[in-house]
Amino acid sequence: MMAVRAVNSCSMFRSAACPPLVSFKIQCCYYHFRSLQLRRKSNLGFRLPACRSERQFLNRSGSQSCSVHSLVDSVMQELVAIRKRLRVFAKVKVSSGELLEDKLENQVLQKGLLLEFKKDSDRVLLAVAQRPDGKKNWMVYDQKGVSCSIKPQQVTFIVPGVEKFDHKDISNFLQKAEDNLDPALLEFAWVELLEKNKSVTPEELAEMIFGSAEPLESYCAHLLLSKDEIYFSVQATNGSRSIYAPRPTVQVEELLRRKLAKEAAEKEFQEFLQLLKSAKAMPAQAKPLKSSWMAEEKLRHKIESLEAYAIDACKDNDQKKTAGMILKELGLARTASSALNLLIDIEYFPVHVNLDILKFNIRTDHSEDVTSAAESLLADSSDPDELNRKDLTHLKVYAIDVDEADELDDAVSAMRLQDGRIKVYIHVADPTKYIEPGSLLDKDAMKRGTSVFLPTATYPMFPEKLAMEGMSLRQGEVCNAVTVSVVLHSDGSIAEYSVDNSIIKPTYMLTYESATELLHLNLEEEAELKILSEAAALRLQWRLQQGAIDTATLETRIKVANPEDPEPIINLYVEDQADPAMRLVSEMMILCGEAIATYGSFNNLALPYRGQPQSNIDVSAFAHLPEGPVRSSAIVKIMRAAAIDFRKPVRHGVLGLPGYVQFTSPIRRYMDLLAHYQVKACLRGESPPFSAGQLEGMASIVNMQTRIARRLSNTSLRYWIIEFLRRQPKERQYRALVLRFIKDRTAALLLVEVGLQATAWVSVGAQIGDEVEVKVEEAHPRDDIIYLKEVVR
Repeated sequence: MMAVRAVNSCSMFRSAACPPLVSFKIQCCYYHFRSLQLRRKSNLGFRLPACRSERQFLNRSGSQSCSVHSLVDSVMQELVAIRKRLRVFAKVKVSSGELLEDKLENQVLQKGLLLEFKKDSDRVLLAVAQRPDGKKNWMVYDQKGVSCSIKPQQVTFIVPGVEKFDHKDISNFLQKAEDNLDPALLEFAWVELLEKNKSVTPEELAEMIFGSAEPLESYCAHLLLSKDEIYFSVQATNGSRSIYAPRPTVQVEELLRRKLAKEAAEKEFQEFLQLLKSAKAMPAQAKPLKSSWMAEEKLRHKIESLEAYAIDACKDNDQKKTAGMILKELGLARTASSALNLLIDIEYFPVHVNLDILKFNIRTDHSEDVTSAAESLLADSSDPDELNRKDLTHLKVYAIDVDEADELDDAVSAMRLQDGRIKVYIHVADPTKYIEPGSLLDKDAMKRGTSVFLPTATYPMFPEKLAMEGMSLRQGEVCNAVTVSVVLHSDGSIAEYSVDNSIIKPTYMLTYESATELLHLNLEEEAELKILSEAAALRLQWRLQQGAIDTATLETRIKVANPEDPEPIINLYVEDQADPAMRLVSEMMILCGEAIATYGSFNNLALPYRGQPQSNIDVSAFAHLPEGPVRSSAIVKIMRAAAIDFRKPVRHGVLGLPGYVQFTSPIRRYMDLLAHYQVKACLRGESPPFSAGQLEGMASIVNMQTRIARRLSNTSLRYWIIEFLRRQPKERQYRALVLRFIKDRTAALLLVEVGLQATAWVSVGAQIGDEVEVKVEEAHPRDDIIYLKEVVR
C-alpha cells in the first residue's frame, strides 16, 4: 500500500511495502520563507538535497537518482493509483473518535519497565524500574549504572512494549535512538496533522514516520516531540503520558524566524570568540588595533559589554549577560579582573589602562563645537577691559610652577616701598577676556569643573590651544591679568590692597627647584625674589599667630612619558611643601585669597567664601611630634571638613584668616572662574552676573566633578608609585616615618623617598616619629596592594 501527499511543490510518500518516511532522509530548508499558508504557494519549500546536477533520494536498499520532473510524474501516477484502490493513508491511529482520556491513560510502574526520568533541572536519564521504595517511590538503575530512588512525578516517559529490560542494555538502546533521530521528519508530520487538525501521541508519530511503534521507534518519536520547540506543543499530560498538537502556521513561522535569528546570533558569537582567541595568540606587533573592534556593530556591542564588565559599569542586564557568556566560553572566571585581563591580552586596553577614567566618564577631549568656538575667540583680539587696564609691564614678574605645567594661571612680583614696607603683586590670568557667563565654552567648563592632572596626561578645562595661547601667562609676552596688590604691615598683616585689570610681561618661568636654588644663591640682581621670600615668611608667621595650622608634608609628583607601553618610563619627584619656593608661592596665593575675600565683603559681592572650623584643635598637644609630615598627619586626621558661604566671608581657621576665596586658578578651576566673573563685573561698575543662590546651585554641580577629579588624581598617583616600587630591585631599602599605630605593632608609615603611605609591622621600641627601614615584599598596582617588611638590624 502506498500513500502519497504533495506538499508545496514537493512530495512526501510512504508505502507499507516500502521503507517508511525516515528512510528517504528528506531534508527541509528553512532559510527563505515568508508564509506557511497551506493550500497555496509558500516560500517555505521542502527541498531535496542536491547531488551534482540531480536530486537524489536514498533508501535502505540502495539509491535511485531522478530529476525533479520525473519525480513529480511518478508521485502523481502513484496518487492516481491510490485513489483507484481507495486505500486509506497508512495505519496512523489519529481517529477523531478517540478521546484524550483514552490516550492519556497512565501506565502503572512495575519491575523491568524502561523509563525516562528527570534527574534534575538540566538532566533527563533512562533507567529500568527495579522495585518499589516505600508507598510511591521506585528504585531504578539509570543509564550510568547508578541505583537511586525516584518519585512518580519525575517519570517523563515509559517506553511502550518493554517488560523485562536489562539496565546493561540502556547505553546500546540510547545509541540506536540517537542514530535514528531526524528532526526534519517532524515538519512532514506537522503538515499532515495540521491539515487534519489532529493531535498525536509518541506511538502514533512513530507509526507515522517510522512505520512502526516498536519500543525503539516510540522512544525516538518521544524524543523528537519532547525536544521540539517549533512544530508541536503539549496538548495534555497525565503522569508520563503526553499528547502533542501541531502549532498554528503563524506561530510556527514566528518560531522559525526566532530560531534562525538565534542560530545567526550564535554563529556570530562563536566567530567573535574565535577573533578573541586569535588576537590573544598573536604577537604584540600583529594584534588588531582598538579601532578595528569598533568598526562593526556586532563586534562593538560585545567588546563594549566586556569593557563595561571590566569597570563594573554595565548599563543593563544584556551587557552583563553578554560579557559573562564570553568569559564562560573562554574558560575564564566571570569577574571584572578577568574581563580586564582579556582586554589587555588582545591590546584593546594598554597594560596600565586607567579604569577610573572610564568608570567616572572623564571627558578627555573637547567637542568640535567647543574647539571651533575656542578658535574663533582666539582670532578675535578685542578686549572689553582694554581701556581700564593698569600697565604693570615694568615689574619683574616670576611665574613659579612645576616643570611640566601647561597652563600658567599666576605669577608674582614684589618691591620694597620707601617706608620699608613690602608691596607684593599677585598676577592672575584673565580668561574672562574670552569667556562670558552662559556661553558655550563656559557651560562646557562648568560640566568639567576642573582640569584633570594625571601622571599620564592632562585633560584641560578649556581647549588646550585657547588655554595655552590665549589665557595662559607667557614668558616675555604682554599678557592680560587681574592683579591683586597688597602692602603688608611689618607683622605680615594686610595694610592696603587693590584689585585691578592689568597688563604684565612675565620675566621668568621658574620651576620650584630653580626658584629655590636662586633663593639660596641670594643674587643681588634677583632682589625682588628675596623680597617675595621675606613677605612669605612674614605672612606665615602672622597666620600662625592667628591660629593657623601648618600642615606642610611631602608631595609626590609623577610624570609617565609613554603610558601606552607595557614598561613606560616613570619620572618620580618628591617635594617638601616646606621648601622655600613652595612656601613662597603658597603664601602669596593665600594672601590673594584673603584680599579677594576682603574686597568681596567691602563691595557686598556674592562669592564662594571658603571657611574651615579649627574644631578647637590644640596644636600644643602635638608639640611632642616632629615638625613636618608626622605632625601634619596627626593634625589632619582630626580636622573638620571645609565649608562654603556664598554671601559673606567666614573664618578659615586652618589658614588663620577671617575670610578666603580661591581666585588664582581660573584656567584650571571653575569655582575660581566664577569668582572672576563676579569681581570683574564689580571692576566694570556692573551688577554681578550671579546671585548667592545661583552660585550655590552651580557649586553643587562643580564640587561633585571636582571631588571625582581629585579622587582620580589620587588613585592614579598611588597606582604609579606602586608600579614604580614594583620595578625596583628587591633588595632596595627605603626610609619610612612612623606616622601612627593602627593596631598593636602595625603602623602607618610614610615612605620618604616616594611619598607613599602604607602599613607594616614594626619591631618593639619604634615610636611615632621614628624612622625605620623597610623593603617592598610585594607590589600590585592594579589591586592597590603593597606589602612592606621592616629591616631589623
